[in-house]
Amino acid sequence: MTQHASAQPAAPNPLHLVLGEEPLLIDRAVANTLDAARRSDPETDLTRVRASELTDGQLSELVSPSLFSDGRVVVVEAAHEISQEAAAALEGYVRAPAAGVVLVVVHSGGGRSNAAKALPTTLRKAGAAVTECPKVTKPAERESFVRAEVRSAGGRIDAAAASALVESVGSDLRELASAASQLVADTGGTIDEAAVRRYHTGKADVTGFAVAEKAVAGDRAAALASLRWALHIGVAHVLIADALADAVRTVARVASAGRGNPNTMASQLGMPPWKIRKAQGQATGWNREGLTAAMRVVADLNADVKGAAADPNYALERAVLTIVDLRAG
Repeated sequence: MTQHASAQPAAPNPLHLVLGEEPLLIDRAVANTLDAARRSDPETDLTRVRASELTDGQLSELVSPSLFSDGRVVVVEAAHEISQEAAAALEGYVRAPAAGVVLVVVHSGGGRSNAAKALPTTLRKAGAAVTECPKVTKPAERESFVRAEVRSAGGRIDAAAASALVESVGSDLRELASAASQLVADTGGTIDEAAVRRYHTGKADVTGFAVAEKAVAGDRAAALASLRWALHIGVAHVLIADALADAVRTVARVASAGRGNPNTMASQLGMPPWKIRKAQGQATGWNREGLTAAMRVVADLNADVKGAAADPNYALERAVLTIVDLRAG
Protein backbone atom coordinates (compact mmCIF):
# COMPACT_ATOMS: atom_id res chain seq x y z
CA MET A 1 0.00 0.00 0.00
CA THR A 2 1.33 3.40 -0.94
CA GLN A 3 1.90 5.76 2.00
CA HIS A 4 1.64 9.47 1.46
CA ALA A 5 3.72 11.98 3.37
CA SER A 6 1.72 14.42 5.49
CA ALA A 7 0.94 17.66 3.70
CA GLN A 8 3.41 20.45 4.36
CA PRO A 9 2.06 23.90 5.28
CA ALA A 10 1.79 26.17 2.27
CA ALA A 11 4.60 28.66 1.85
CA PRO A 12 3.55 32.05 3.27
CA ASN A 13 2.86 34.99 0.99
CA PRO A 14 6.15 36.92 0.74
CA LEU A 15 4.43 40.34 0.92
CA HIS A 16 1.95 41.63 3.46
CA LEU A 17 0.38 45.07 3.84
CA VAL A 18 -1.11 45.91 7.24
CA LEU A 19 -3.16 49.03 6.61
CA GLY A 20 -4.65 51.20 9.34
CA GLU A 21 -4.05 52.72 12.77
CA GLU A 22 -5.67 50.43 15.35
CA PRO A 23 -2.77 49.11 17.51
CA LEU A 24 -4.38 45.87 18.66
CA LEU A 25 -5.48 44.88 15.17
CA ILE A 26 -2.03 45.73 13.79
CA ASP A 27 -0.31 43.62 16.44
CA ARG A 28 -2.63 40.72 15.68
CA ALA A 29 -2.03 40.98 11.94
CA VAL A 30 1.74 40.88 12.44
CA ALA A 31 1.44 37.99 14.92
CA ASN A 32 -0.77 36.01 12.53
CA THR A 33 1.73 36.48 9.73
CA LEU A 34 4.59 35.34 11.96
CA ASP A 35 2.60 32.30 13.12
CA ALA A 36 1.87 31.33 9.53
CA ALA A 37 5.54 31.65 8.61
CA ARG A 38 6.58 29.53 11.59
CA ARG A 39 4.12 26.82 10.65
CA SER A 40 6.10 26.54 7.43
CA ASP A 41 9.49 26.98 9.12
CA PRO A 42 9.58 26.84 12.96
CA GLU A 43 12.99 28.53 12.98
CA THR A 44 11.70 31.70 11.32
CA ASP A 45 13.27 34.87 12.77
CA LEU A 46 11.46 38.16 13.32
CA THR A 47 13.06 41.57 12.68
CA ARG A 48 11.32 44.91 13.19
CA VAL A 49 12.50 48.25 11.85
CA ARG A 50 10.85 51.66 11.90
CA ALA A 51 10.46 53.06 8.39
CA SER A 52 11.80 56.49 9.35
CA GLU A 53 15.11 54.80 10.30
CA LEU A 54 15.26 52.48 7.28
CA THR A 55 17.96 53.06 4.68
CA ASP A 56 18.49 51.52 1.27
CA GLY A 57 21.50 49.60 2.57
CA GLN A 58 19.72 48.37 5.69
CA LEU A 59 16.83 47.03 3.63
CA SER A 60 19.29 45.12 1.44
CA GLU A 61 20.84 43.56 4.54
CA LEU A 62 17.49 42.63 6.06
CA VAL A 63 16.35 40.75 2.96
CA SER A 64 19.77 39.31 2.07
CA PRO A 65 19.73 35.48 1.98
CA SER A 66 23.10 35.36 3.74
CA LEU A 67 22.05 37.34 6.83
CA PHE A 68 19.88 34.80 8.63
CA SER A 69 18.49 31.36 8.00
CA ASP A 70 16.02 31.12 5.14
CA GLY A 71 12.97 31.74 7.33
CA ARG A 72 12.57 35.42 8.12
CA VAL A 73 9.77 37.88 8.78
CA VAL A 74 10.79 41.52 8.35
CA VAL A 75 8.33 44.09 9.67
CA VAL A 76 8.63 47.67 8.45
CA GLU A 77 6.67 49.75 10.96
CA ALA A 78 5.05 53.16 10.35
CA ALA A 79 5.78 53.00 6.62
CA HIS A 80 3.91 56.29 6.12
CA GLU A 81 7.02 57.94 7.62
CA ILE A 82 9.45 56.37 5.13
CA SER A 83 11.99 58.50 3.27
CA GLN A 84 11.82 58.86 -0.49
CA GLU A 85 15.05 56.90 -0.95
CA ALA A 86 13.96 54.00 1.27
CA ALA A 87 10.53 53.99 -0.40
CA ALA A 88 12.21 53.64 -3.79
CA ALA A 89 14.30 50.72 -2.49
CA LEU A 90 11.20 49.07 -1.03
CA GLU A 91 9.29 49.50 -4.30
CA GLY A 92 12.15 47.86 -6.15
CA TYR A 93 12.28 44.97 -3.70
CA VAL A 94 8.56 44.08 -3.84
CA ARG A 95 8.81 43.54 -7.60
CA ALA A 96 11.06 40.53 -6.92
CA PRO A 97 10.88 39.46 -3.24
CA ALA A 98 13.62 37.20 -1.88
CA ALA A 99 12.90 33.54 -1.26
CA GLY A 100 12.35 32.64 2.39
CA VAL A 101 11.63 36.24 3.42
CA VAL A 102 8.21 37.53 4.42
CA LEU A 103 8.02 41.32 4.31
CA VAL A 104 5.29 42.98 6.37
CA VAL A 105 4.71 46.69 5.73
CA VAL A 106 2.62 48.49 8.37
CA HIS A 107 1.12 51.66 6.94
CA SER A 108 -1.45 54.15 8.26
CA GLY A 109 -2.85 54.88 4.82
CA GLY A 110 -1.52 58.45 4.75
CA GLY A 111 2.02 59.63 4.31
CA ARG A 112 4.50 62.48 4.64
CA SER A 113 5.49 62.32 1.00
CA ASN A 114 4.08 61.13 -2.29
CA ALA A 115 6.47 58.18 -2.18
CA ALA A 116 5.15 57.15 1.25
CA LYS A 117 1.53 57.62 0.18
CA ALA A 118 2.08 55.45 -2.90
CA LEU A 119 3.39 52.41 -1.00
CA PRO A 120 0.01 50.74 -0.31
CA THR A 121 -0.89 50.89 -4.00
CA THR A 122 2.52 49.50 -4.94
CA LEU A 123 2.17 46.60 -2.52
CA ARG A 124 -1.35 45.80 -3.67
CA LYS A 125 -0.21 45.71 -7.29
CA ALA A 126 2.66 43.42 -6.29
CA GLY A 127 0.17 40.92 -4.86
CA ALA A 128 0.59 41.62 -1.14
CA ALA A 129 -1.87 40.07 1.27
CA VAL A 130 -3.77 43.03 2.76
CA THR A 131 -5.10 43.23 6.32
CA GLU A 132 -7.27 46.25 7.08
CA CYS A 133 -6.88 47.65 10.62
CA PRO A 134 -9.03 50.82 10.69
CA LYS A 135 -9.16 52.87 13.87
CA VAL A 136 -12.18 51.90 15.96
CA THR A 137 -13.70 55.17 17.17
CA LYS A 138 -17.49 54.82 17.37
CA PRO A 139 -19.44 53.01 20.12
CA ALA A 140 -21.22 50.89 17.48
CA GLU A 141 -17.84 49.81 16.08
CA ARG A 142 -16.62 48.83 19.55
CA GLU A 143 -19.81 46.85 20.09
CA SER A 144 -19.24 45.04 16.79
CA PHE A 145 -15.69 44.31 17.91
CA VAL A 146 -16.97 42.87 21.21
CA ARG A 147 -19.45 40.64 19.39
CA ALA A 148 -16.71 39.38 17.07
CA GLU A 149 -14.41 38.69 20.03
CA VAL A 150 -17.10 36.72 21.82
CA ARG A 151 -17.87 34.71 18.67
CA SER A 152 -14.19 33.92 18.13
CA ALA A 153 -14.02 32.67 21.74
CA GLY A 154 -16.98 30.37 21.08
CA GLY A 155 -19.65 32.41 22.86
CA ARG A 156 -22.74 34.46 22.14
CA ILE A 157 -23.62 37.97 23.30
CA ASP A 158 -26.71 40.09 22.73
CA ALA A 159 -26.71 43.73 21.67
CA ALA A 160 -27.54 45.15 25.09
CA ALA A 161 -24.75 43.15 26.72
CA ALA A 162 -22.21 44.26 24.11
CA SER A 163 -23.11 47.89 24.72
CA ALA A 164 -23.01 47.42 28.49
CA LEU A 165 -19.54 45.92 28.19
CA VAL A 166 -18.32 48.90 26.16
CA GLU A 167 -19.83 51.26 28.76
CA SER A 168 -18.12 49.29 31.51
CA VAL A 169 -14.66 48.79 30.05
CA GLY A 170 -14.26 51.85 27.81
CA SER A 171 -12.64 52.35 24.42
CA ASP A 172 -9.41 50.36 24.79
CA LEU A 173 -9.68 47.34 22.47
CA ARG A 174 -7.18 45.29 24.45
CA GLU A 175 -9.25 45.64 27.60
CA LEU A 176 -12.45 44.91 25.68
CA ALA A 177 -10.92 41.78 24.16
CA SER A 178 -9.72 40.58 27.55
CA ALA A 179 -13.10 41.24 29.18
CA ALA A 180 -14.97 39.48 26.36
CA SER A 181 -12.75 36.42 26.62
CA GLN A 182 -13.12 36.31 30.40
CA LEU A 183 -16.90 36.59 30.21
CA VAL A 184 -17.11 33.70 27.74
CA ALA A 185 -15.06 31.58 30.14
CA ASP A 186 -17.05 32.60 33.22
CA THR A 187 -20.56 32.35 31.76
CA GLY A 188 -20.25 29.18 29.76
CA GLY A 189 -20.52 31.15 26.54
CA THR A 190 -23.91 32.89 26.69
CA ILE A 191 -23.57 36.53 27.75
CA ASP A 192 -26.47 38.85 28.50
CA GLU A 193 -26.58 42.31 30.05
CA ALA A 194 -27.13 40.91 33.55
CA ALA A 195 -23.98 38.81 33.24
CA VAL A 196 -21.95 41.86 32.19
CA ARG A 197 -23.24 43.89 35.11
CA ARG A 198 -22.59 41.06 37.57
CA TYR A 199 -19.06 40.65 36.29
CA HIS A 200 -18.36 44.37 36.49
CA THR A 201 -20.05 45.10 39.82
CA GLY A 202 -18.11 47.93 41.39
CA LYS A 203 -17.00 49.44 38.09
CA ALA A 204 -17.84 53.11 38.33
CA ASP A 205 -19.80 53.57 35.14
CA VAL A 206 -21.84 50.37 35.43
CA THR A 207 -22.75 51.06 39.05
CA GLY A 208 -23.69 54.62 38.16
CA PHE A 209 -25.91 53.43 35.33
CA ALA A 210 -27.58 50.93 37.67
CA VAL A 211 -28.54 53.78 40.03
CA ALA A 212 -29.76 55.90 37.13
CA GLU A 213 -31.86 53.16 35.54
CA LYS A 214 -33.70 52.50 38.79
CA ALA A 215 -34.27 56.21 39.37
CA VAL A 216 -35.76 57.03 35.96
CA ALA A 217 -37.87 53.87 36.21
CA GLY A 218 -39.39 55.24 39.45
CA ASP A 219 -38.15 52.36 41.62
CA ARG A 220 -37.45 54.19 44.87
CA ALA A 221 -36.22 51.28 46.99
CA ALA A 222 -33.94 49.81 44.31
CA ALA A 223 -32.55 53.22 43.36
CA LEU A 224 -31.65 54.05 46.96
CA ALA A 225 -30.17 50.59 47.55
CA SER A 226 -28.03 50.89 44.40
CA LEU A 227 -26.92 54.38 45.38
CA ARG A 228 -25.93 53.39 48.89
CA TRP A 229 -23.99 50.38 47.61
CA ALA A 230 -22.20 52.53 45.04
CA LEU A 231 -21.21 55.02 47.71
CA HIS A 232 -20.16 52.19 50.04
CA ILE A 233 -17.73 50.72 47.53
CA GLY A 234 -16.28 54.14 46.76
CA VAL A 235 -17.76 55.06 43.38
CA ALA A 236 -16.98 58.71 42.64
CA HIS A 237 -19.90 61.09 43.20
CA VAL A 238 -19.36 62.76 39.85
CA LEU A 239 -19.69 59.47 37.96
CA ILE A 240 -23.03 58.68 39.56
CA ALA A 241 -24.20 62.22 38.81
CA ASP A 242 -23.09 61.85 35.19
CA ALA A 243 -24.99 58.57 34.85
CA LEU A 244 -28.15 60.19 36.25
CA ALA A 245 -27.81 63.09 33.83
CA ASP A 246 -27.29 60.72 30.88
CA ALA A 247 -30.34 58.64 31.81
CA VAL A 248 -32.61 61.68 32.15
CA ARG A 249 -31.35 63.20 28.89
CA THR A 250 -31.82 59.91 27.05
CA VAL A 251 -35.40 59.49 28.23
CA ALA A 252 -36.14 63.12 27.35
CA ARG A 253 -34.71 62.79 23.83
CA VAL A 254 -36.48 59.53 23.12
CA ALA A 255 -39.78 60.76 24.57
CA SER A 256 -39.68 63.92 22.44
CA ALA A 257 -38.99 61.83 19.31
CA GLY A 258 -42.25 59.94 19.72
CA ARG A 259 -43.10 56.24 19.55
CA GLY A 260 -41.22 55.14 16.45
CA ASN A 261 -39.34 52.07 15.38
CA PRO A 262 -36.05 51.99 17.35
CA ASN A 263 -34.15 50.72 14.32
CA THR A 264 -35.41 53.63 12.24
CA MET A 265 -34.82 56.18 15.01
CA ALA A 266 -31.25 55.05 15.74
CA SER A 267 -29.52 57.23 13.14
CA GLN A 268 -31.73 60.23 13.94
CA LEU A 269 -30.97 60.09 17.67
CA GLY A 270 -27.42 58.75 17.43
CA MET A 271 -28.18 55.85 19.78
CA PRO A 272 -28.20 52.08 19.33
CA PRO A 273 -31.71 50.63 18.83
CA TRP A 274 -31.63 48.65 22.08
CA LYS A 275 -30.98 51.84 24.08
CA ILE A 276 -33.90 53.60 22.38
CA ARG A 277 -36.12 50.60 23.08
CA LYS A 278 -35.15 50.66 26.75
CA ALA A 279 -35.69 54.43 27.01
CA GLN A 280 -39.13 54.08 25.40
CA GLY A 281 -40.06 51.74 28.21
CA GLN A 282 -38.59 54.06 30.83
CA ALA A 283 -40.46 57.04 29.35
CA THR A 284 -43.76 55.54 30.45
CA GLY A 285 -44.94 57.60 33.40
CA TRP A 286 -42.96 60.69 32.44
CA ASN A 287 -44.48 63.88 31.05
CA ARG A 288 -42.88 66.97 29.57
CA GLU A 289 -43.03 68.95 32.82
CA GLY A 290 -41.50 66.13 34.84
CA LEU A 291 -38.64 65.67 32.41
CA THR A 292 -37.96 69.40 32.31
CA ALA A 293 -37.78 69.47 36.09
CA ALA A 294 -35.56 66.37 36.15
CA MET A 295 -33.16 68.06 33.74
CA ARG A 296 -32.85 70.94 36.20
CA VAL A 297 -32.24 68.47 39.03
CA VAL A 298 -29.32 66.76 37.28
CA ALA A 299 -27.88 70.13 36.21
CA ASP A 300 -27.88 71.30 39.83
CA LEU A 301 -26.48 67.95 40.96
CA ASN A 302 -23.51 68.35 38.67
CA ALA A 303 -22.52 71.51 40.52
CA ASP A 304 -23.33 69.97 43.92
CA VAL A 305 -20.99 66.98 43.53
CA LYS A 306 -18.21 69.25 42.27
CA GLY A 307 -18.12 71.26 45.46
CA ALA A 308 -21.27 73.38 45.64
CA ALA A 309 -22.92 71.09 48.19
CA ALA A 310 -21.60 70.62 51.71
CA ASP A 311 -22.53 66.92 51.62
CA PRO A 312 -22.34 65.28 48.17
CA ASN A 313 -23.81 62.01 49.52
CA TYR A 314 -26.91 63.84 50.64
CA ALA A 315 -27.08 65.76 47.35
CA LEU A 316 -27.06 62.49 45.39
CA GLU A 317 -29.74 60.90 47.56
CA ARG A 318 -31.94 63.99 47.34
CA ALA A 319 -31.56 64.06 43.55
CA VAL A 320 -32.43 60.37 43.20
CA LEU A 321 -35.54 60.73 45.36
CA THR A 322 -36.62 63.86 43.48
CA ILE A 323 -36.26 62.12 40.10
CA VAL A 324 -38.29 59.15 41.36
CA ASP A 325 -41.02 61.50 42.65
CA LEU A 326 -41.11 63.49 39.41
CA ARG A 327 -41.76 60.35 37.42
CA ALA A 328 -44.43 59.17 39.81
CA GLY A 329 -45.99 62.60 39.69
